[in-house]
Amino acid sequence: MNEIITVTGTVEEIIYSNPDNGYTVCGIDSAEEGLFTATGYMPFLTEGESVSLSGAWVTHPDYGEQFKTEYFERVLPSDEESVIRYLGSGIIQGIREATAKKLVERFGREVLDIMLTSPEKLSEIKGISKEKAKKIGEEFAKLQSVQSIVMFLQQYGISANMAVKAHNALGAGAVDMIRKNPYVLADMVDGITFKTADAIAFNMGMPKNSTVRIKAGIKNILRSAAYTNGHVYLPKTVLIEHSAYTLRVEENEVEAAVAELIASRDIFQDNVENTDACYLYEYYEAEYYISRRLIAISNGAQKFKMTETQAEKAIDALEEKTGVYLESEQRGAVVTALSAGCMVLTGGPGTGKTTTINTIIKLLDEMKLSIALAAPTGRAAKRLSQVTGCEAKTIHRLLGTQRSSAGYSVFTHNEENPLSADVIILDEVSMIDVSLMSSFLKAVKRGARLILSGDADQLPSVGPGNIVHDIIESATIPVIQLNRIFRQAEESLIIVNAHRINRGEMPDLSVRSSDFFFLKRQTPEESAYTVKDLFQTRLPKSYGVDPITSIQVLSPTKKGLAGTVALNKLLQSHINPYDERRPQYVYGSVTFRVGDKVMQTKNNYDMIYTRADGEDGTGIFNGDMGIIENISARDKYMTVIFDEDKVVEYPFANLDELDLAYAITVHKSQGSEFPIVVMPVCSFAPMLMSRNLFYTAVTRARDMVVLVGSEKTVRNMTLNNQFKQRFTGLREKLVAVKKFTDTKNENE
Repeated sequence: MNEIITVTGTVEEIIYSNPDNGYTVCGIDSAEEGLFTATGYMPFLTEGESVSLSGAWVTHPDYGEQFKTEYFERVLPSDEESVIRYLGSGIIQGIREATAKKLVERFGREVLDIMLTSPEKLSEIKGISKEKAKKIGEEFAKLQSVQSIVMFLQQYGISANMAVKAHNALGAGAVDMIRKNPYVLADMVDGITFKTADAIAFNMGMPKNSTVRIKAGIKNILRSAAYTNGHVYLPKTVLIEHSAYTLRVEENEVEAAVAELIASRDIFQDNVENTDACYLYEYYEAEYYISRRLIAISNGAQKFKMTETQAEKAIDALEEKTGVYLESEQRGAVVTALSAGCMVLTGGPGTGKTTTINTIIKLLDEMKLSIALAAPTGRAAKRLSQVTGCEAKTIHRLLGTQRSSAGYSVFTHNEENPLSADVIILDEVSMIDVSLMSSFLKAVKRGARLILSGDADQLPSVGPGNIVHDIIESATIPVIQLNRIFRQAEESLIIVNAHRINRGEMPDLSVRSSDFFFLKRQTPEESAYTVKDLFQTRLPKSYGVDPITSIQVLSPTKKGLAGTVALNKLLQSHINPYDERRPQYVYGSVTFRVGDKVMQTKNNYDMIYTRADGEDGTGIFNGDMGIIENISARDKYMTVIFDEDKVVEYPFANLDELDLAYAITVHKSQGSEFPIVVMPVCSFAPMLMSRNLFYTAVTRARDMVVLVGSEKTVRNMTLNNQFKQRFTGLREKLVAVKKFTDTKNENE
């Protein structure tokens, strides 16, 4: 092995730099070694900087002798010429070469210390105001802080991109915070796992039975249970046993840590169904708030509240005027909507839910009530707008976002600043987790009416909770279930088969209808290539559709030959293959090309967009889908168009939030409707072979469903009605709050 040595020098030229991981090839001018090429992970290097490199000399077969850097440190330039070059490189916004020369002429080599400690002195230079001097000082201090955490974390294998995220989340004191408690990285930095933080802690010498480690591990297990399995809490016995096993510590050590977390209010212990339930405090608060607000809204004195008799007369008058007559279940739903403070409307496809909602909207409009329509995702909101003829917004857009004093994104509408709407119709409620539902209810004004709509038989939310199921089970709020399939809907095999699946009956795979097809294939590989053929050639040729906008491939899983990862690579290679004339960018294991269909995979409240009409806004959310319009490797950003006119510029550092979307998981498709759905039905993991997942996939299609694979898999999914148990306490809380409220009202 080559001897590790240290050399110092000045960065003369950046030959190559990867912004994702910081890998850099640069020219160094060293007093000891002369001019040479250095390689290694050296993020954010700038020409003119002084560096100290530790590594070894190696001989590259093509490029000759190079210095392979294992570790590097920045050294602030010490001579005036180096300082001018360093500041003149543009590393600090507001300073270019001319200004750099003026600063060095006035302050000499001490200018860098002045920028850190007394930036106001910079205003002595003509052209630098006090405000500009302050900004230069802040920019330089931030640069030093970012560089220190990048260098600190690089020794633990953390990429430059993640290090910058850590700095943004933790602030200027990030390094000291991490030294005291490495697990703060997993708590506060999106993308850094507990496993990574644990490895850093181990390298720092922290013992595995450290209380700091055990408490962080317990919170991680609760958080993982929430976002992997939808659990709002875990039974205390399960939490202790699982934590001891996972962390490899004694159960009594976990018990002591749980007690400390409860005392510090990081964890809340409640009694749910005679079980000690351990919640992350935020989820307990969310459930309790939802239960109190839903009961309060249900019991509230709504504006222009009708009696059931008045509602019946209003429906009669509207039917006479429009010639559209409601079936009895629909009529009951409309009466409930006009006479109750809060209700749930649920029903499968073809049961008249849209007609019911449109009737409710017309009658509420006649009552001169202001109405807001919302849904969890952009596609669901667009669909709601189309079927009602009224504007519908995503929940996030309805609530609005703004920066808090602490620098976090928070919702603009809340208890202090509620929404003005008299009535809010919220669609696709099964998709909403407890955190978002709590935030939404905080924005509903006192006395407003709330109509919750959705299909209770679809998959529950990706996040923690099972809102619709718990509300229905509690029997505390009026629920109207639409069951009758209308005659025109019975002509669609999509709808007929969806209801058959929901009843546990095999869908009809033998009929070659115009909207439901089954293509038998023996293996996942055969299924994948048939899916590709359908997407690329057969369906576009037969039906004259654009595959990018009209066909959506859905898979139960990311993994395997028929999973979304493999399918996206396969489809991209045929639909949008490599072309030297078309820009592309490789990020991790994903290659992005101009023209690719992509999906946002997490909520980003700060991402700025511009619409074709000039409207600016912020927020791109999990499940939003778009097309890559441009990739600029030089300027390190990518342009994506969402919803046909929402233009977003993604810095390369944010590409971990995007994925290819030729194929997406069924979970990611919730709330969306696609003209054509193509779904491989192969052998998947048992937990994915469920009836509600299959039902959800089929009901995403508007015009056509094509299943490709095994009839045995179709049968297994249809018969498997074993809902994966979610530990939630909303049902019990709703019952308790309703009982308390009713007793209180009786005594008054």
